[in-house]
Amino acid sequence: MKNAGYNNKELIVDILTESFQDNQSVNYIAKRDEKRLKRIEALMDYSFDVCNLFGDVFLSDDNKACALVLYPDKKKTTLKSIMLDAKLILLCVGIENIKKTLDREAMIKKIQPKEPMYYLWFIGVDPAYQHTGIGSEFLKEIIEHAKEKQRPIYLETSTVRNLPWYKKFGFTIYQAAELSYKLYFLKKV
Repeated sequence: MKNAGYNNKELIVDILTESFQDNQSVNYIAKRDEKRLKRIEALMDYSFDVCNLFGDVFLSDDNKACALVLYPDKKKTTLKSIMLDAKLILLCVGIENIKKTLDREAMIKKIQPKEPMYYLWFIGVDPAYQHTGIGSEFLKEIIEHAKEKQRPIYLETSTVRNLPWYKKFGFTIYQAAELSYKLYFLKKV
């Protein structure tokens, strides 16, 4: 696993866009219209930039998997973060979905613990290489990195089929929320 920089941004955004195009949680945020795939790409672009500012961006050594990690306790409101938020609204969410998106984010923030955490915002594997063990090996490296940082890992997923995979690595569900889909909150201490 290696730290990824802006020279890897296009690859990472592509992997995540492809990996999450059918994800209920992502599709709840991205305005659903003929530009939906471009809107998901804009969300991944935004997430990359936020994690580059306030977290870590990782790429597997074979460039087939990536992860965006955020440290919420380090996130600050800056001119750059405001500009990124505005860009996200314009390119992904849409003006009419702002309230729904802000309500969802407030609900997530209320449920998440108020401790320094290793927030695994996105983890994805190039769809051509999914179910080959790459994701499992990569997640092991992520877990090891979180241990080095001495931070518990938190994440959410709306993909029920991923729950056994996370549980296999010691994650437990600590809460669930109902939106137009069920969002599961997981942690690994």
